[in-house]
Amino acid sequence: MPNVGPYRLHAIEAGRLRLDGGAMFGVVPKAVWQRQVAADSRNRIDIRLRCLLLETSNRLILVDTGVGHKESSWFEDAFAVDHSHNDLYGSLARAGFSPEEVTDVILTHLHFDHAGGSTVRQEGRVVPTFINAAYHIQQDHWATACAPSVREAASFKGDNFLPLQRTGQLNLVHGAGELFPGLGLYVIYGHTQAQQLVRVTGPEGTLVFVADLLPLTQHVKGPWVMAYDTQPALTMMEKQRFLKEAHEEGYHLFFEHDPGTVIANVGRNERGFFLADSRPLAELF
Repeated sequence: MPNVGPYRLHAIEAGRLRLDGGAMFGVVPKAVWQRQVAADSRNRIDIRLRCLLLETSNRLILVDTGVGHKESSWFEDAFAVDHSHNDLYGSLARAGFSPEEVTDVILTHLHFDHAGGSTVRQEGRVVPTFINAAYHIQQDHWATACAPSVREAASFKGDNFLPLQRTGQLNLVHGAGELFPGLGLYVIYGHTQAQQLVRVTGPEGTLVFVADLLPLTQHVKGPWVMAYDTQPALTMMEKQRFLKEAHEEGYHLFFEHDPGTVIANVGRNERGFFLADSRPLAELF
């Protein structure tokens, strides 16, 4: 696995699910998006749950946690939750680690497909999955998740994050900046209040975990914005600003949800930004 600065990087596949294609592509008509993305008989498209693990000599940092294993059979059917190929625990084990060894969890935001694996049901109680970890979440986002609007209420499930506060493992972060040496946070507001992207920088270059700013590679196009976004026009502005910076600075983008692309770079031509050099994490450099 590659290194960026002091961090050894591991892609942690935490499972799969399916989400409604219309919701994933917003105002883009199905006649357009289905040329690139196949939908099943229930109009759902394939979504991966790909986390990033950062290993140093004294820390093991996990970015996002997938959907977890706590949900009802109805939920698992509705969203086609699939852990048959891989799950969070198995992927951690294949990388050589146990949940007890994780020292930090950075949650980009608290929607169920990003934070569900943060807690686990044990003997009728919901408790943190990573018992020795601090969980880092933006303060403004935490406030939104604890008192969500009607629009977002179904995406925030209290069992995924409230136990973190009860056990004293919650660390509320105040805005952008460096969380650890060489690991910074990039805060955006279009998808949900104060989503934090993770940026890892070293002599080798910069990798950015793009979370739901660019959930799929198709979202690199300006108007391709999710209907899930609370402020889609703002997402478009944030996306253009980020892609310009990523192109100029040569960032490597890590995709959490795309089925086929883990790493890509940003190119630009007369038609706008595009993604280039799709590859696995092992071929980052």
